Amino acid sequence: MAESNAIKKSEATPMLMDQNTFKQLRDLIYEQTGIHFQENKKYLLESRLRPRLRARRCRTYEEYLTFLKFNSYRDGEFTELYTVITTNETYFFRDDAQLDTFMAVILPAVMKQNSGTRQLRIWSAACSTGDEPYTLALLLRDHAPLANWSIDILATDISENVLEVARKGVYRAHSLRKVPAAIRAKYFSAAADEFAIAPHVKSLVRFMNLNLYDRQRLKLIRGVDVIFCRNCLIYFDEKAKDQIITDLCGALRPHGYLIIGFSETLHDHSGSLHAIHAGRSVVYEKR
Repeated sequence: MAESNAIKKSEATPMLMDQNTFKQLRDLIYEQTGIHFQENKKYLLESRLRPRLRARRCRTYEEYLTFLKFNSYRDGEFTELYTVITTNETYFFRDDAQLDTFMAVILPAVMKQNSGTRQLRIWSAACSTGDEPYTLALLLRDHAPLANWSIDILATDISENVLEVARKGVYRAHSLRKVPAAIRAKYFSAAADEFAIAPHVKSLVRFMNLNLYDRQRLKLIRGVDVIFCRNCLIYFDEKAKDQIITDLCGALRPHGYLIIGFSETLHDHSGSLHAIHAGRSVVYEKR
């Protein structure tokens, strides 16, 4: 009985991470992903990793660090780690001012430039559960002038867990709260409290696991017309962010467009990107 009580007491007491372990875990995560936890974010890393310690039966953060470094199952654990250290808050038609700019300003410019090939290539980087790329697919599928165009939307994320959700294309009503009623009725089928996106819309999007900090794999993506990389750069320090922006620019064709989050800014890329103020949004055109 005394042992049982001790175990219960131990489980009820939050595990704490010492400063040295925090630095090692933080550096390991940065090495793998470019995601940076500042000195004052130790509590955040503690709370996000705590479920993974329980899942791997690690009694301390030191044991978990050892698991990540040396265990034969560490690759699978990194997949879980990527999910818990990032926030996957997203929904359809998020930041509609940027979507308005995309449809009213960017898309006509791209269509004019690509009128010969009638092809459109879009990349949704850090796509999470697929709400963003499917939103783009809905907008483009519903745009009559694109009726005879070839549309390819690449959607990538570092977390295989959220990509599994995205590939299913089934969502709760909360994720669709900003979808216009006419589009919801036209492109979703309802069953109980879930909504499945229409197959001919799903077919416009292909999903791929991709770490934006992996320079070699990013080199495989070229000739993209528009990149959406929204609410992702906030996770990186300036060095990692500069590397990622440079590689995203490399994926864009000349005069392609980069769209980042409202709260995100770019510095020191004026040589490769030109800021365009359109309506309530700022987007960037590759020079």
